[in-house]
Amino acid sequence: MTTSVNKTLICLWYERDAEEAAAFYARTFPGSSVGATHRAPGDYPDGKEGDALTVEFTVLGIPCIGLNGGPAFKHTEAFSFQISTRDQEETDRYWNAIVGNGGQESRCGWCKDKWGISWQITPAALTDGMSDPDPAARKRVFAAMMEMKKIDIAAIHAARKG
Repeated sequence: MTTSVNKTLICLWYERDAEEAAAFYARTFPGSSVGATHRAPGDYPDGKEGDALTVEFTVLGIPCIGLNGGPAFKHTEAFSFQISTRDQEETDRYWNAIVGNGGQESRCGWCKDKWGISWQITPAALTDGMSDPDPAARKRVFAAMMEMKKIDIAAIHAARKG
């Protein structure tokens, strides 16, 4: 039997928690789900026969595969998921889910989940403010953002207005 395969997937390397990460993403983000888990047919350097080797999942409609490859490689901010949010409630919900599940805050709307994947939680108000036709408004919005961890939409609006 031939299975259908996406031509392009994002492959994310996990130490050994790809199943847990995929389940968290599916619970947290709409348009996310967990697909097939492929088990190792034999022992390998960082696992045993029967361990989850890869896990297919979708994050916000983006097809991914999690590889339980061991501790050799770590995630960096060079790769991140950017999520555009409508309002403060949605911004807070995603931020709090990621940080509250063992993740960590960073700056300017960035945070990391407990597996080291970086997320940019970016309200539309920030994107709009950074695109304002008035250079002074853009500068104020940028300066306000630089002082934040999680983006505060009311503060972004206030900075934009001056």
